[in-house]
Amino acid sequence: LLPTRPAPALTGTAVDGAPFAFASLAGKWVLAVAGPSACDAGCAQALYATRQARTIQGREMDRVVRVWFVTDDGPVDNAVLAQHPGLLVVRAGPAGWAAWNVGADRIVLLDPLQNLVLAFPREPDIKALAKDVTRVLKASRIG
Repeated sequence: LLPTRPAPALTGTAVDGAPFAFASLAGKWVLAVAGPSACDAGCAQALYATRQARTIQGREMDRVVRVWFVTDDGPVDNAVLAQHPGLLVVRAGPAGWAAWNVGADRIVLLDPLQNLVLAFPREPDIKALAKDVTRVLKASRIG
């Protein structure tokens, strides 16, 4: 559990080249992961965990958005993108993520008001992650 505080503003470019501002996700719960474009095993596990945790939410899963903040300028592997439909991929640079001050190897949950709420290890217990997401969705009437 993180001390609830607003996430610092983060801007970047979506993989398709469109400009991205984190404020565009207001009103949604966000599961965020950051890492380089060469998605290693830890990155792949984190993306998989966020996908599974979101899917487990069933009819509530539309309230949750998954974001991968790419911290370098390298090409993103299309095979990774194919495994994660609906994943928002944004090039934000390492400084943008570092401003959140949650650690590089974390999965972060933000509320619909864009406050940092929870941080999970890079390779979490997926059922526990999903259970925590279920709890916050159930307790929240926003997003």
